[in-house]
Amino acid sequence: MFWARWFKWMSHDMAIDLGTANTLVYVRGRGIVLNEPSVVAIETINGVKKVKAVGNDAKLMMGKTPDQIEAIRPLRDGVIADIDVAEQMIKHFIHKVHGGKMRAWRFPEIVICVPSGSTSVERRAIRDAASNAGASAVYLIEEPMAAAIGAGLPVSEPTGNMIVDIGGGTTEVAVISLGGIVVSQSIRVGGDEMDEAIMSHIKKEYKLLIGQQTA
Repeated sequence: MFWARWFKWMSHDMAIDLGTANTLVYVRGRGIVLNEPSVVAIETINGVKKVKAVGNDAKLMMGKTPDQIEAIRPLRDGVIADIDVAEQMIKHFIHKVHGGKMRAWRFPEIVICVPSGSTSVERRAIRDAASNAGASAVYLIEEPMAAAIGAGLPVSEPTGNMIVDIGGGTTEVAVISLGGIVVSQSIRVGGDEMDEAIMSHIKKEYKLLIGQQTA
């Protein structure tokens, strides 16, 4: 019991909002310590791939990279599309919030938000990516519930609370009461589609190509 409490006290448990557009990391006792784009720049040299940049630095490269570098968004529609790149991104963010220092006895427990409409396969991919990135335990919470708790809504009371959470890849709509989700709908349309619409409009009206960063 003593050692269990000691290891928990020495760890830096965290919550991660793994979004299509941005990733936020909250560390217990420190608050939100990271808010960066969910983008990874991969450089390929002689068939060997390595991470060139992650987060803010990688997003600045989108639409401007040379042939050997590709800026990838490992999540689409709120779920993991490229598990290997997602794992590298999560690992980078975990190390970054720990100042680049990770020890075996400090591997954190992690809570990660998932879309309410995500499948068991999609949830397994998120859990595996976080585990492989160094989490000692991974817990999943549906995004509408996390958003409602964060907004300070009385989720445990016997009254209905409606939440609408518009993200980069998904829009979550739910009614919450008595600590659970009564009804929910996850629509795989969000801010990314708005960016695409802006890019398409600029191209059509002004014959000008712009990237997602500009949009």
